[in-house]
Amino acid sequence: MSNTPARSLSSAKTRQLADLVADMIASITRRDDADTAVRIKAELDAMELRIRQQAAALAHSQRIFDQSSAAARIGIWECSLPDETLRWTDVVYDIFDLPRGSPLDRNQILSLYSAESAQELHRRRSRAVEEHSGFTMDAEIITAKGNRRWMRITATVECTDSRPVRIFGMKQDITEQKILLDQTRYLAEYDPMTGLANRSQFQAKLADMCKRHDEETGAGALLLIDLDGFKKVNDTLGHAVGDDCLKEVAQRLANACRAAEIVARIGGDEFAVLIRPQQGMDAAENLARIIVTGLSQPIDHDGRTLRLGASVGIALIETNLPSEVFKRADTALYAAKTAGRNRFQLFEPPRDVNA
Repeated sequence: MSNTPARSLSSAKTRQLADLVADMIASITRRDDADTAVRIKAELDAMELRIRQQAAALAHSQRIFDQSSAAARIGIWECSLPDETLRWTDVVYDIFDLPRGSPLDRNQILSLYSAESAQELHRRRSRAVEEHSGFTMDAEIITAKGNRRWMRITATVECTDSRPVRIFGMKQDITEQKILLDQTRYLAEYDPMTGLANRSQFQAKLADMCKRHDEETGAGALLLIDLDGFKKVNDTLGHAVGDDCLKEVAQRLANACRAAEIVARIGGDEFAVLIRPQQGMDAAENLARIIVTGLSQPIDHDGRTLRLGASVGIALIETNLPSEVFKRADTALYAAKTAGRNRFQLFEPPRDVNA
């Protein structure tokens, strides 16, 4: 019994100590919770800042992409398979002169392609879908506003479980590049004054005909034409009048030689005409006669009557050497001029005096 008060005192101290420990733990916990809350808030704030920065960077990149896309006239397109649902970026709408975001019907879009481009697009697209591949092609369109444009199409087919589900790519307006390329090609192949083929294109065509002459039925022919009296007009009336005469001569030749393989201006007042093998020598001689007659007709220039003439040399394409064919026609042309000009002459091989 004497130990009971001591045990009671001990129990009270134990309870006090336990309460103190509990208070200390609660205090520590509160401090830990506060520290944790501060840390978490700081982490969230940092994460939010990174998100804002990334969003700003993404928006900046999108603006750069949109500006670059607009400057380069390149747009993105996609078409779901097999329902043929189209989706375009703004630049593609602009290329077709359609309101941005307007509903797209693939059949109506295809009607804006030229017949040849639509046919080629169908062929390449079908093959790409079948082979799970892609393609690139240039296509001509007439936009919704009636503007003629060229665009370069790239396409890739996307598959899921070996099944085509989407075809997508880019469309770029290449109208200006196409015009520049056509102009460059024109200058490389045509005489800018008369619009006839130039010497370079003539030589390429002659070489091709010579290369194929063994495979053809009959022989083609080369007609070399040199104007008579042109130098006098050019020297006395000036180059401007001379140029006008050359343009008139070119027009007359083009009209007279519609069935020819090529009509070319190969020098100052020198022209050349290539006759297809199927037309034969009779056709070449008849054409030469028409040319001589046509070019001898007077030219009316600002109320002044100008007269020119033409000498023509003819050589059959009977060898695979273009230089030899040209030499023969040139020999015949010289013979025509020697014989009095304003006439034509067929090449005749030199006679063997020892025969």
